[in-house]
Amino acid sequence: MDKITLPDAPTWSGVVNLPHLTCLHANGPEAASFLHGQLSQDIENLGDAEARLAAYCSPKGRMLGDALVLRPHPEQILLVLGADVAPAVLKRLSMFVLRAKAKLSSAAHELTLMGLLGEHAEQALAGAAPQAGAVVPHGGPGANAWVVRLPSVKGLARALWIGPAAQAPTASHGDEVPPQAWRWLEIASGVPRIEQATVDQFVPQMVNYELVGGVNFKKGCYPGQEIVARSQYRGTLKRRLYLLHVAAQAQPGQEIFSADDPGQPAGLVVNAAEVPGSAGASSLLAELKIQYAQSPLALGAADGPALQLGELPYEVLAQDA
Repeated sequence: MDKITLPDAPTWSGVVNLPHLTCLHANGPEAASFLHGQLSQDIENLGDAEARLAAYCSPKGRMLGDALVLRPHPEQILLVLGADVAPAVLKRLSMFVLRAKAKLSSAAHELTLMGLLGEHAEQALAGAAPQAGAVVPHGGPGANAWVVRLPSVKGLARALWIGPAAQAPTASHGDEVPPQAWRWLEIASGVPRIEQATVDQFVPQMVNYELVGGVNFKKGCYPGQEIVARSQYRGTLKRRLYLLHVAAQAQPGQEIFSADDPGQPAGLVVNAAEVPGSAGASSLLAELKIQYAQSPLALGAADGPALQLGELPYEVLAQDA
């Protein structure tokens, strides 16, 4: 098996463009209550100093998308999600607004998303709460830009900046951020993101979404809620999300095979990114059958490139893995 050297992430510091992400707007006096009934998260009690992950599911409990949700003002909600799935999510959500006093729209032309690493993140988050999801205005009271604390990766501070392009932060002299750094850090954080190739594939627990705070089991109903709850409480979960590395290029939607049962797929790649500084190698998040997670695994075919099991930055209960 080829040796894969992972990067020294704590040395990175800089500002990164994030064209793979975009924003949706939900505005109006009933925007929060509408989204509360559509997403897996408590939106009605979301304050302006906190962002929460949320899943948007089909009636069968499969994730059609995911979002980082902010509520800067009582009648203004922002959803940060993958640019490739955003149009379909917006279209589907809009179908169910009906008489609710809420208006949904794309914010792609109004708001830019930037990633902040290292010192840039720490400076922008000055005064923010220490937990992931903390939100602070950027530019003082009344500002129309915000910074969200993301989970640190290997000790490296990360933050998401959201605001008008004219106000966007810029890199400093001496900043060093390798290509694919942000995407790789997303993988290393263990927080999955639904992409076009994986729409309608996973119940949230299959990709550890409840472990990273994306499911509130105490809130009211939403599409697929009964199936999500059943997966949680009836012990029927047979798949989980794992971090893997491979000396090859990987893509979302690729199948993974186990040597213990090579005749059928053992899992699916959820997200993948090139390993910075290790040409041709990838790190990936994959949904796998728990029974095969410790067996020899291969990418794309039973005789494909060998996969190495990595370590997630959060605990998965022993009975689930």
